[in-house]
Amino acid sequence: MEKEPVVARRDLMKAAAAAAAMAPALAASSALAAEQQQGQAQQGQSAPAPQPTTLAEVAPAADIRLSVERRGQVALFGLNRPEAQNRIDPETFQALARALYDYDHDPSLRAAVLFGHGDHFSRGIDVEAYRAAAGNGSPLAGFTRIVNPLNYGQAQRSKPLIAAVHGDTWNMAHELFLAADIRVAAANTNFGQDENAHGRFPGGGSTVRFVREAGWGNAMRYMLTGDHWGAEEAYRMGTLQHVAETPEAALSRAVEIARQVAACAPLGVQTTLASAHLAIDGPEAEAFSKLGAQYSGLYRTQDFIEGVRAQAEGRPPVFHGN
Repeated sequence: MEKEPVVARRDLMKAAAAAAAMAPALAASSALAAEQQQGQAQQGQSAPAPQPTTLAEVAPAADIRLSVERRGQVALFGLNRPEAQNRIDPETFQALARALYDYDHDPSLRAAVLFGHGDHFSRGIDVEAYRAAAGNGSPLAGFTRIVNPLNYGQAQRSKPLIAAVHGDTWNMAHELFLAADIRVAAANTNFGQDENAHGRFPGGGSTVRFVREAGWGNAMRYMLTGDHWGAEEAYRMGTLQHVAETPEAALSRAVEIARQVAACAPLGVQTTLASAHLAIDGPEAEAFSKLGAQYSGLYRTQDFIEGVRAQAEGRPPVFHGN
């Protein structure tokens, strides 16, 4: 398994503390939206119908966190922080949330692809960036016209998303992968959901979706041990629909699938997604709603602090269950 570089202990401790503060907000934002919508329904109020949007293109550049490209009826979203292994900071998360909303409400678009520029799809959350924004609460707090990129809570997509991943695809990045409707990976993909090995918790949806998609034993095999796995293993477990030889081939295959989807009747596609979500979202809603509280409790434990110290010191952690 490829390891993260050892960083200064003091900086890592600060970053870990910030992650503890911010991670619950990530999970809680969707729960808050659900509560607000429920309250409106109880008062007999109805939210205004969303207005059509037009998804604007954004060319990749050094200061652009998320590129946006239109190819006919297909939108391409590219994580664009290759210098940071495409780690997801608050700005990237917000940009993706806004882009997904505009895509979902743009009547000229029928399918979308999420991929990563550079050598990796993403190594997950940018802890240091979240530390700097810790005082602001959830990265989506106060925003309107957004769709949660992790796709749970009330603001979910009604249109399909295809994920094309390659290289390191760890933790939150794997959870974005699982949130997609169809998934393609390059043969060099290195998946990881290794929070337990560092005293942390996979709280962006893997405890729900990984179990559902791969089966209990397969998901627990990797989440409970912290081991990484490759594209062929993901295909065996059923979380992956296609394995491509190269990252370029993976993106091409994902775009091809998106075009096939876009050629189908759009209302039929959206109704298919809505019907399928009815079958699974009800039983899963409670699990998603508790992620915030579970985050908060775990990140205050001594085992979490030990996991951070061990990573900083380059040694195996010694956990005591407290």
